[in-house]
Amino acid sequence: MLKALIFDVDGTLADTEAVHLEAFNHAFEQEGLGWHWDTAHYTRLLEISGGKERMAHHWRTVNAGMKEVTAGATQATINRLHEIKTAHYENAVSNGAVRLRPGVLALMNEALQQGLSLAIATTTSPVNIAALLRAAVGPDWRSHFLAIGDASSSPVKKPHPQVYLQVLADMRLPASQCLAFEDSANGLQAATAAGLRTIITPNSFTAHHDFTGALRVVPDLGAVGLARLREWHGEASTLKA
Repeated sequence: MLKALIFDVDGTLADTEAVHLEAFNHAFEQEGLGWHWDTAHYTRLLEISGGKERMAHHWRTVNAGMKEVTAGATQATINRLHEIKTAHYENAVSNGAVRLRPGVLALMNEALQQGLSLAIATTTSPVNIAALLRAAVGPDWRSHFLAIGDASSSPVKKPHPQVYLQVLADMRLPASQCLAFEDSANGLQAATAAGLRTIITPNSFTAHHDFTGALRVVPDLGAVGLARLREWHGEASTLKA
């Protein structure tokens, strides 16, 4: 029986990546680094989960001879960049730059009305989650979710399943009674490694990913109601049995 829906955030709940990209470039300009990520480069960087991790990877790429003695200073700079980037992103979302993808809010409301639980499993920061859902759902957005896993509580990034395992434990539900919603290959790998059947809604940054193993791949959730999800979940449970 289906009892809970678990959602990734960036790219799944909303098309956030273009705004994240603009926020990264704003931070680079503020700090005078001379970096500028274009869409193609950022799309490749999205194969690495986590904003700080992306910046560290880029730093190592452009400074191949970086010595370990400078690692502390580098991390301090990355932390400062991330703070600037996060503040810029939060301000943009608060000003309406990002909206939930089609069908997301309707599905959440339908699930709550029918007694299902909702949860979040993401590698983004708590500030980014709050900015998006406060604007989209309202100031009481936290009350909609039985469990929230994020970068502060699950520091090991996707494709590792840590955040999904944490959320399942917090909900006290087996993976077999839940469905996950993702937009990327890393997210799919994390969810399936935790035993979750996963619905994929790709976006322009992830459409080229390999989604082998997904329960379904759909353009968005606009035509996906709870009845259809129960049907897909039931079919998968029957096949497994």
